[in-house]
Amino acid sequence: MDEIDRAILRELQNDGRLSNQELAQRIGLTPSPCLRRVRQLEQDGVIRGYRAVVDPDAVGRGFEVLVSIEVARDRDAVESFEEALQDIPDVVEAYRLFGSPGCLLRIAVSDLRAYERLWIEQLTALSGVTEVNSQIIMKRIKEPRGLPVDG
Repeated sequence: MDEIDRAILRELQNDGRLSNQELAQRIGLTPSPCLRRVRQLEQDGVIRGYRAVVDPDAVGRGFEVLVSIEVARDRDAVESFEEALQDIPDVVEAYRLFGSPGCLLRIAVSDLRAYERLWIEQLTALSGVTEVNSQIIMKRIKEPRGLPVDG
């Protein structure tokens, strides 16, 4: 990956809706080689997709919670837990961690009542879960903006 590829990644992370023409102009290439490079980055799996950044409040999911979960430390329990998380749309991010807690989730729901229902009916009922701790997000200080791609 050279500096031109890194420039492409920086620009697309900043604005994934750029036309190829605009992207090429910003990085100093003509459109054809720019498009070839973008396609190659996609084929290589460097660019994994394009998404819209949605305002949680606008879609009724402005109540966000970070949830640490302990899961029984055996392969079947962990695999079952991770598979079950895929079917819970309120869980918008999930990470398995080294140490304790074993798993960290970011959940987006409408309000405290919706979170309580999710907590009681789904999170604590998942196979292998031994502990659930919740921390309500007061304020998002820094939005995800992509990864640094400097050489």
